[in-house]
Amino acid sequence: MLPTLVLVGRPNVGKSTLFNRITRTRAALVADFPGLTRDRHYGRARIGDRAFLVVDTGGFEPVAKDGILHEMAKQTRQAIAESDVIVFLVDGRAGLTEADKSIADLLRRSGRPVVVAANKAEGMVPERAAAEFHELGLGEPHAISSAHGENVNAVVEHALDQIPRPDATADAAILPDGVERVKVAIIGRPNVGKSTLVNTLLGEERVIAFDQPGTTRDSIYLDFERNGRAYTLIDTAGVRRRGKVIEAIEKFSVIKTLQAIEDANVVVLLLDASSEITEQDAHLAGYILEAGRALVVGVNKWDGLAAERREEIKRELDRKLGFLNFAQQHFISAKENRGVPALMRSVDAAYTAAMAKLPTPKLTRALIEAVKRQQPPRAGMGRPKLRYAHQGGQNPPLIIIHGTALGHIPEPYRRYLEHFFSDAFQLRGTPLRIQFKTGANPYANTRRQSR
Repeated sequence: MLPTLVLVGRPNVGKSTLFNRITRTRAALVADFPGLTRDRHYGRARIGDRAFLVVDTGGFEPVAKDGILHEMAKQTRQAIAESDVIVFLVDGRAGLTEADKSIADLLRRSGRPVVVAANKAEGMVPERAAAEFHELGLGEPHAISSAHGENVNAVVEHALDQIPRPDATADAAILPDGVERVKVAIIGRPNVGKSTLVNTLLGEERVIAFDQPGTTRDSIYLDFERNGRAYTLIDTAGVRRRGKVIEAIEKFSVIKTLQAIEDANVVVLLLDASSEITEQDAHLAGYILEAGRALVVGVNKWDGLAAERREEIKRELDRKLGFLNFAQQHFISAKENRGVPALMRSVDAAYTAAMAKLPTPKLTRALIEAVKRQQPPRAGMGRPKLRYAHQGGQNPPLIIIHGTALGHIPEPYRRYLEHFFSDAFQLRGTPLRIQFKTGANPYANTRRQSR
């Protein structure tokens, strides 16, 4: 389970800039006036060997009673409740404010580990920039510059050190007799029918539920068997009895959803055929792709739709989610159990593809065939040479290609190779990753010495 790091602070202290620095993206909007971030932004990041989730919150005014500041404060409190560790960002140039003290009091009551970071400290003596923030009583403050990257990695590493590392065996999807369990996450916006699908799959008997160790959130792991195969459903909405599911008021937690995606072998992205495909659906789809998870798309509430509406939905799928062309699509009615068996067969196929073992000789022969059909474009006077390939990982399958001058291979050619390998090995339902490794030039030192 990936830990969650939440950035908290009053408006205009540089949280979005720090978010972009940590995630190495420009996913959060940044501008030099207060109150720009009104909602929460979520990103995936890695420091060293440790992956984690980052949440950028809006400017926090704990005393706000109404208006947009009050709504932003509610968003921030929710993020704090879902956090594993908090980086409390303050302004090292403006100094300590009453708002900082109010936020510190709230964070202290939250019980979460907190690391204080005095931002905008570029050009300042670090000890002087951080000095007055000792008064907050939240431990040693750290001087950073999110705009310039100064001391950012060290602070993030220190924050992650406050969270116990998960037990590697805790996530193993293996039964005592050695049988594999396929971990399946049902993901989608509120009211698309996730709980109905979960209940249809589980039925009403032999549901074993347990809390995943090492998390304070209420994701529930539901073990069941279907057609002789063992599964674990990751249900972020909690266990409900069939007659008591009220999806219209289902609580939607982005953190729980992202955690479920990370922990799954296969994700079922559930869409609602009775409404349009939204930006939220596209964001979820993009995160699933970024996480490299095997995927099946289920379009629910398909029964009763007019033929014209069905064609409209299919066109919308192609237009808005065309980047998921590796995934099987199923048009289902979870309530009536129509299309669900076929969807589960695609879940099995996607899992098999994600965990496939690809022999080096076959990979290398496929690589030679791919280059024969289409060579990589020239880079200067020469052309990159792709020599052999081997598998570097599973879920998603990772293919490592060795050769020379591979740093010059453009992104379109990488995508061509991904599609070629997926077709050659029939890896339907899973994304595929390719990594290039350029061999050292044995003559590099000789040339340097001759000069």
